[in-house]
Amino acid sequence: MRAPGCLLHSIDACCSMTACEWRDRRPSSEIDNDEQLMSTAYFSHADCGLHDMGGGHPESPDRLIAVDKGMGVVGVDKRIERRDAPAADLDAIKRVHDARYVDELVAFAPGQGMRRIDGDTAMNPHSLDAALRGAGALVAATDAVMAGEVANAFCAVRPPGHHAEHARAMGFCFFDNVAVGAAHAIAAHGLSRVAILDFDVHHGNGTEDVFRGNPNVLFCSSYQNPLFPHTSDTSVPGSLIKTPLRAGTAGSVFRKAIERDWLPALDTFRPEMIFVSAGFDAHRSDPLADLLLEAHDYAWITDRIAEVAAIYCDGRIVSTLEGGYALDALAASAAVHIDSLSRAGE
Repeated sequence: MRAPGCLLHSIDACCSMTACEWRDRRPSSEIDNDEQLMSTAYFSHADCGLHDMGGGHPESPDRLIAVDKGMGVVGVDKRIERRDAPAADLDAIKRVHDARYVDELVAFAPGQGMRRIDGDTAMNPHSLDAALRGAGALVAATDAVMAGEVANAFCAVRPPGHHAEHARAMGFCFFDNVAVGAAHAIAAHGLSRVAILDFDVHHGNGTEDVFRGNPNVLFCSSYQNPLFPHTSDTSVPGSLIKTPLRAGTAGSVFRKAIERDWLPALDTFRPEMIFVSAGFDAHRSDPLADLLLEAHDYAWITDRIAEVAAIYCDGRIVSTLEGGYALDALAASAAVHIDSLSRAGE
């Protein structure tokens, strides 16, 4: 991952700059929100905004503000059920992370100042609480969807998680949130076929590491390569589907690759629940990569995921925020993703 730079835009500017991308996603008529059943739960917590790795770092608290602003422009903020993300129990995290690593990370968290793990990843006094809320959001969202309280869920949390390996923090990530949720679905709800779909521009090496060889999990990942974390492009049929994309890949090529690689694998696997690592840094505006996706490509892939979920798992989807570092693009892309989830659950 490239070194953090000063790349944040104002939230007001990001919303005005991307109105054209949202226009065709707005409802054609006003919705009576008092009568509408909330189909999508939105898990977040104020603690997630307090984790801060320093001025100019791309993984900033402003990212969650951008997501919230974007939902307001689309109007989907009135069609979600907001819920506070609880802190995860360490036992839930230790299902996917080495127990010694978890205990050492808890002890490493500073009471003041900042402690650096690597050149890109650091903890301030609020980082541990934020990371626990991020993992806890996935557990709570899984429970809510499995209980039928909501059709699906989006977790607006940070720090992100999909680079955190079994015993290593890296790439802005401490705990692999989506892996915690998937493991909880298997352990607590007895599921035997869980799919994790990751369209972040960086490969989810942590998720691959956690579930390597696990027959209960199908992991599909699209990503730019070469790019951090510089993964091998080798797939394992029925278990690990890798879709590498060259720099400069446009949305039309991305869509064909998903149809070629992911959809047949999902049809064969027949998932009982789908988790999504929703990174929006493949957008053409993102400063950390070189793909050329637009907001409508994220609406498209969310619709395809929802179609698979409707066929095989009663629409059960839990999605969580991963990357996305151009605030205008993040606002637009996350908004249409959440909007598509909400429409799918109606």
